[in-house]
Amino acid sequence: MTSSQPLRGLLATLLLSGSTWVSAQTVIKFGHYAPPTDPVHVGALKFKDIIEKESNGAFKVEIYPQEQLGKGADMIIGTQVGSIEVSVTGNPFFGGVSPQQAALDIPFLFRTPAHAYRVIDGPIGRELMDKFESKGLKGLAYWEIGFRNITNSVRPIRSPADLKGMKLRTTPNPMHIEAFKLWGANPTPMAISEVYLALNTRTVDGQENPTVHIAKAKFQEVQKYMSVTRHAFTAAPLVMNLAKFNSLSPQHQALFLKAAHEGAVAERKNNQDLEAESLAQIKKAGVEVIENVDTEPFRAMAYQPVRKLYTDKFGPELLNKIDAAQ
Repeated sequence: MTSSQPLRGLLATLLLSGSTWVSAQTVIKFGHYAPPTDPVHVGALKFKDIIEKESNGAFKVEIYPQEQLGKGADMIIGTQVGSIEVSVTGNPFFGGVSPQQAALDIPFLFRTPAHAYRVIDGPIGRELMDKFESKGLKGLAYWEIGFRNITNSVRPIRSPADLKGMKLRTTPNPMHIEAFKLWGANPTPMAISEVYLALNTRTVDGQENPTVHIAKAKFQEVQKYMSVTRHAFTAAPLVMNLAKFNSLSPQHQALFLKAAHEGAVAERKNNQDLEAESLAQIKKAGVEVIENVDTEPFRAMAYQPVRKLYTDKFGPELLNKIDAAQ
């Protein structure tokens, strides 16, 4: 063996290991709260497709639906510490990251999806998301859960008086909790994964969620009545571990922001497309649906007091900007 042969062997080994390193994919764990049939999973698949294709395989996105990586608040913590790279969950769970986020959950703040989108997709939304960075999160885009409706197994809800004494699952957001207290209900915060069993065992009498989410979670199997109140809009921030985002090249950072935005578009469209079908599915299961609810009494009782709850803590400036966006 010549003296150059060991050198060639070493060089080949280095080249092989270098090639392996170059071709290695970066795994992105993506956690969300919903079943694989839900619009949020459609958005997650769109995000995955864009990231993997347009990075030429530099990234592999692994999607973990239905709170496999933890309940809402736990997923947020996991993303902060980096055990999860990307996650999306309902805005009400972000109170511990930035309490100003609660503004988006004030009942009847948004009258239309267009108003909500102008806020969360524009400078106001970016201003709110930038507050996440001090807590180790990069806000990529706002996805949506949608406008919320009430279901229960006690009686039809046509007025706030009908909610009196009813034990109702809500989100942990103080804006939601206060509103239902004002309407006479007994709000009971609970993770979405626990709700079906709680309804089935009558641990709670009812819950409130958008129509598509009600159908996808099969709550119609364990509820008797649904009232189309559309009493609050719920956004769903898609967030990434800040250190991970900052470690990306500028090109890859732009790609993640693009995938997040296009995922939001796909998720919202699917949510809208499924609205009528989901309502029909709920009716077919035997649920009595009250569609023409007069929501003004609900608004009159809750809107100003809940708004004041927010402005007493954070001032009126943000809410005034939201009003102006209408």
